[in-house]
Amino acid sequence: MKKLLITTMALLGSALIAIAFVGPAYIASAPGVASGMGAKLLCSARYVSGFSEQQALDDLVQYSPLLEYLEIQYDTANMTVTTSLFGISSATAVYLPGVGCSNNYPGFDQRNALQTRELPALGHDWPLGNRVATVDAEVQALAEQLRDEDNAAGLNTRALLVVRNGRIVAEAYARNAGPETPLLGWSMAKSLTSVMIGNLQLRGLVNVDEPTGFAEWAGDGRAAIKITDLLTMTDGLDFSEEYNPGDDATAMLFTEPSASDYVLGKKPIHTGGSHFNYSSGTANLLSRLYFERTGGTAQNNYDEFITHIASPLGFQHSILETDASGVFVGSSYLYASARDWARLGQMMLNGGVLNGQRIVSADWVARSTRPNTSQNGPAYGYQWWLNRGGEQLRWADLPADAYAAQGNREQSVMVIPSAGLVIVRLGWTSGIYPVNERFAKILWAAGASKAQPEPR
Repeated sequence: MKKLLITTMALLGSALIAIAFVGPAYIASAPGVASGMGAKLLCSARYVSGFSEQQALDDLVQYSPLLEYLEIQYDTANMTVTTSLFGISSATAVYLPGVGCSNNYPGFDQRNALQTRELPALGHDWPLGNRVATVDAEVQALAEQLRDEDNAAGLNTRALLVVRNGRIVAEAYARNAGPETPLLGWSMAKSLTSVMIGNLQLRGLVNVDEPTGFAEWAGDGRAAIKITDLLTMTDGLDFSEEYNPGDDATAMLFTEPSASDYVLGKKPIHTGGSHFNYSSGTANLLSRLYFERTGGTAQNNYDEFITHIASPLGFQHSILETDASGVFVGSSYLYASARDWARLGQMMLNGGVLNGQRIVSADWVARSTRPNTSQNGPAYGYQWWLNRGGEQLRWADLPADAYAAQGNREQSVMVIPSAGLVIVRLGWTSGIYPVNERFAKILWAAGASKAQPEPR
């Protein structure tokens, strides 16, 4: 017992030293964020992506050395993960079929009653089905080469997929992933959330040029914030996206039962439409809008997504997770196979149509890929990062019309309309991934720019 106490105190001391250089807000928030983050991400990695417990932990601890001190308990029978940081704070995440993992909070059981259904695996050619018979040997060889070079350099690329003219021409996977592995896209979910709002617009359920209509904002200046302000991250709300304990983004994702409730309480610091501020909170307000405009219940929210988004896109190995309140976490939590992520990009490249079904209007695609009106960050559309719009191209060696969904750990779905290409890269990179250089090589190999010298 004495030895255990000494060991525990030593570990606690090491953990406190690790965070001693930061401020009081960090220290006060760190245990709750660590346990909440650990439970949620370990649960999804294990039960959604199907990773081993060791792989899930290896991915998690890349975020902070503090996470190495978590006590972790898996309950495989009930598909739960419980974490605790020295008994100071604990959290339990629960997996439910169809909606993935969410941390448990007292009084929030909206997910438990959901009736979900499996996405059908269709025996057709991609994108309607999952059959691929259009591989280009040259592009395939390059994809495998880039994957191997990436992983030899520690970049941890798990999937690299290329679509040319609507057909998959190359895909390469690391050992821990394959064509059916749902992989976390982090903020790439924002781009899907934009599509969900675009589908509401197509069906006449919203007018994005009008204010949001949130009851919580009635009677104050936030009532004037338009849906387009949310889509372009120019809503003006005071939201911090620094990803440290004590920060808005981590508090919202890992310590709150309702992500959107948290953001609805934020105050404005800029006039709507005038200032770009990248905010996961804003994306979750769009998810709340989707929830309210599709009937205001967790079941309606889920059914509308499956019927009007997931099924028409042909998603087959994907889960868009909700928080404990039953609202989708549209900022961050879409787990999808590389082929499903590519379906999202191909639909945009097609002007809003995939598998013979219109999901958003052609005008929506055009508006989504148009620079916003802010002075400080115009190269961002409706939750899509744009190559054009800034003082210089974001990706210097790619065409100006390129745009992308991007996410933490260097996830990317790159759409290049002028080349007829969609490139998907999924991985777990703690540093910078050379998107411009890698994708320029793919662009050249795919035959879209062979009038130019081969990239080096």
